[in-house]
This record gives sequence, structure tokens and C-alpha cells, in this order.
Amino acid sequence: MTNHHLAQINSGRLHHRLESAETSEFTEALDSINALAEASPGFVWRLKDEDGNSSSYVAVAGHEDPLDIVNFSVWEDLAALKNFMYRTDHVGFLRRRTEWFEPSTEVVTALWWIPAGAIPDIADGYERLAHLRANGPSDKAWPLTAPRPPPPAD
Repeated sequence: MTNHHLAQINSGRLHHRLESAETSEFTEALDSINALAEASPGFVWRLKDEDGNSSSYVAVAGHEDPLDIVNFSVWEDLAALKNFMYRTDHVGFLRRRTEWFEPSTEVVTALWWIPAGAIPDIADGYERLAHLRANGPSDKAWPLTAPRPPPPAD
């Protein structure tokens, strides 16, 4: 048992607004995929808007472009996050992401450890993603492909 949880943020730029017909299949699946995440072993928390909807609808200061959306969540560990990502119905949408999202030359996902029970701040999440993009993997933030072990127990 660790005294840390894994925070993850990922951002993407849509081809079309969330309200558009071209994005409807994606937006119509948000509730079921988020419910699947919440029911997954190791899920801890996810960002929601004021009405409890997907973080895709959260307005983030400094990130006002309606085509840029975010996913922000906390998991007990990397195995739990990867299990949700790659071994549930989520994987089908992940495989089809180019239908809804523009390709990115930048890293779109950042991970980092937080104290168990803490809720990360969205501004901190974006700052860590920017840090990863500018400086590469470190204990401050890393991509899925370069995981870091949790800090030692106190």
C-alpha cells in the first residue's frame, strides 16, 4: 500500500466543437466512459464541471479555446490507469481518437504522484504538462512511456 496516488492530465484539440455533429459520437459516449472509469478498480477522482459533466466541458482560465479539451483524473497507481485505458471499452475510443482530435506533435499526457487523498489543481496539471513538454520526463511530470516509481513511504 502506497501513500501516493497517480494524477494524470491529458489535453487534446478537437477537429470540431463538442456541440458539432462531427463530434457527436464522442460526446454521446462521455457519460458512459466516465461512469466506466469511476467503476474501475483503482479509480480515485476525476474533474467534472459544475453540473457533474465531463471535464471536457470545464472552462479553464488561460485555456479558453473551445476546441481544446482536458481530461484530469487520479488513480491509485499506474496499473489501474492502464487497465482502464487499454482493457475496457475506453480503448475503442482511444483507437479512434484521430476521428475527433487533431494530431499533436507535443506530449498530450502528463503523470505525477500526489499524496493519497489530495485533489490536484487544474492549473498545476497544465503547468506540469507544459513542464514535461519543455523539459522532458522528470519526477515533476512524465509520459505514460517513462513511468516513475511513487515516492517512498514516510
